[in-house]
Amino acid sequence: MRRFTYKTLDDIEAAARGLGCESVAFEHDPARVREILARPVAVGRLKVGNSICIHPMEGCDGEPDGSPGELTWRRYERFGRGGAKLVWFEATAVREDGRANARQLWIHDGNWEAFARILDMLRRVHREQYGTSDDLLEPVQLTHSGRYAYPKRIIAYHNPLVDRKFNTPADEPVITDDEIERLEDQFAAGARLLVKAGFRALDIKVTHGYLMCELLGAKQREGRYGGPLENRMRMPLNVIRKVRDAVGPDILIAMRLGCFEGIPYVTDPETRLGVPIPYPIPYPHGFGVNPMNPLEPDLDEMKQAIAAFQGAGVELLNVSLGVPYFNPHIGRPFETPDEGNYEQPEHPLIGVNRHFRIASELQRSFPGLPMVGTGYSWLQTYQINAGARNIADGNIRFMGIGRGALAYPDFARDALEKGSLDERRVCKTLTYCTFLMRQKANALGQFPTGCPPFDKEAYGPVIKEARAAQRAAKTPAR
Repeated sequence: MRRFTYKTLDDIEAAARGLGCESVAFEHDPARVREILARPVAVGRLKVGNSICIHPMEGCDGEPDGSPGELTWRRYERFGRGGAKLVWFEATAVREDGRANARQLWIHDGNWEAFARILDMLRRVHREQYGTSDDLLEPVQLTHSGRYAYPKRIIAYHNPLVDRKFNTPADEPVITDDEIERLEDQFAAGARLLVKAGFRALDIKVTHGYLMCELLGAKQREGRYGGPLENRMRMPLNVIRKVRDAVGPDILIAMRLGCFEGIPYVTDPETRLGVPIPYPIPYPHGFGVNPMNPLEPDLDEMKQAIAAFQGAGVELLNVSLGVPYFNPHIGRPFETPDEGNYEQPEHPLIGVNRHFRIASELQRSFPGLPMVGTGYSWLQTYQINAGARNIADGNIRFMGIGRGALAYPDFARDALEKGSLDERRVCKTLTYCTFLMRQKANALGQFPTGCPPFDKEAYGPVIKEARAAQRAAKTPAR
């Protein structure tokens, strides 16, 4: 169903008001958009040169040993020239079995120099374009994919709804407390190598249903890492402290935090809309959910957790929502679903409003902790108008763009120079990138992902190959 039909800012503002989306507002003046987005932001002891962030976007294009591949280099060269001063480097596993796919990046003793080279390239091309890279910040995500690890999942606890969605046996073993404790040390080891490679900022990834995110919702897990919030925060807090001990006081610690998990959705066979899997009340699982209505967020635990993470040393927070594996509309409001998935069960503006409302309340609750907002890409050309308004109103410190940067890597330059974006280049949220992420029938076990409609040179051939492989897999043998 086509939802984005707006020809002017007035049109989309009227639609937002009609849907009760009170947190969705826009700056109309292009000069003000330029001025607001150009504002530098103090982050810890560092200063980031403007208020635009490129979110950590996995390209699924690493080498088998976890090193950046050819398309990884291409992507970061484009980001380096693109104008954003906060370029959030993508999820990098701390051990091989923590990868979400066979081509996810993975840091280890044998390849840290490859990370040093790509980081040096990113900074060099940025300096060539803008004169300096001193005000460019590149946090790199440290991750373990947990339940979504490849080729073997590692689950933190049994949520029957999530188990049903992924056909997980109820008696499948969960990761033990001792295994978690050993994994914390591997995060510290990976952090040490990434700092050796030259990174000044490290992100402890706690979002999208991966291991530490899942632990935050493990209210029915027994032992040191489950039950009360104090226990569920134990792994990220331990990782922050161990990373700090490993890398010293001068490295900035960041976090991308899943602030509202939601519940799993499935496709209604008649309407093709997403519908929630039937859930009990009170809902005894998840993080950031209202137990009496888990379709809605509850900010109490979120705020307690953020206070604890800030107290442990987090100086930059990237606000994320949802789990793309089981409720993609929560995290990424879209125009069309990726192939085989459900249609939007709500107007995408409602999802954008949810992002803005939660991020605003959290930023206002923690004014000393700069935060990055999410949920802008569906707004297409009007995304920078919304970002500027949120920053000007004190609702967020950085506007973050994810999918949109794959389609339009130099969007920030146009925003800062013109105060407007080229409608012919903005992401239309058609989810071709997600389709490619889900395609595994490749010689390396994973197709790389990007934007076939707007980056045909690199990803036009890729999607043709992926579709051919998909058709071959569906064709019965003769």
